[in-house]
Amino acid sequence: MTDPLTPKTPVRHHPEPGVVVIPSVNWQGLQTLYLKEVRRFFKVQLQTIWAPAITTLLFLVIFALALGRSRTAVLGVPYADFLGPGLIVMGMIQNSFANSSSSLLVAKVQGSIIDVLMPPLSAGELLAAYVAGALTRAWLVGFAVWTVMAIAPGVDVPIRDPWLVFYFGTMGSVMLALLGVLTGVWADKFDHAAAVTNFVIQPLTLLSGTFYAIDRVNPLMKTISHANPFFYVIDGFRSGFIGTSDGLLLQGGVLLLIVNIALWGICYRVLRSGWRLKA
Repeated sequence: MTDPLTPKTPVRHHPEPGVVVIPSVNWQGLQTLYLKEVRRFFKVQLQTIWAPAITTLLFLVIFALALGRSRTAVLGVPYADFLGPGLIVMGMIQNSFANSSSSLLVAKVQGSIIDVLMPPLSAGELLAAYVAGALTRAWLVGFAVWTVMAIAPGVDVPIRDPWLVFYFGTMGSVMLALLGVLTGVWADKFDHAAAVTNFVIQPLTLLSGTFYAIDRVNPLMKTISHANPFFYVIDGFRSGFIGTSDGLLLQGGVLLLIVNIALWGICYRVLRSGWRLKA
């Protein structure tokens, strides 16, 4: 017989299976995954942030030494000033891709992807955290490269239009972060990710007008460059520094927005389906 003086243990009512417990955005889970992504690359910042800055500076030094005596001017500015902003955003987008793709691929290879899929995070929240982490690394790399160039002799990289720099730098980094998510989901080993980097990302980056002006190439090459979304990223970002555009800024800005919306939708559906992520 139960003693009436004994306090009763409160009964906890758990929600039925399938009932939504977090009706809106899981901000705490989103923040936790984002901080995990940032801390992951920040622990090795010499490799993930400062090494790209030194590598980019070497590109600049090599081209500056090769063309130093010719005093070549491109779009009305010295070649070193023309090259600098393109190298900055090139480092940003490449590291944005590397961050999101390696994060998913390493988790799959190590078997820790289950730690990301088990928490109550929706596909949209997972995608937002991965993209935000890659975007953070991209801007840190961009700031590091810009700082090194600002103190390096022979190149002048003042920012004339911060909004153009911010918009095209962000759009380009988001685009490569989304491509990195797709690559990380698709790849089963590091060779797959390296193949995408070497045969897709690198060619599109190098043939996007980073090292040359589009008006100086033949019509076929110009058509190919205008069909390359990377061209609009680099051209818009550069115009925020030198004040001159090699293409149509409005057209490029709208195109990048459409591409990012399409990539976001594809990544969302892939993550939601669990393709190549769930056994």
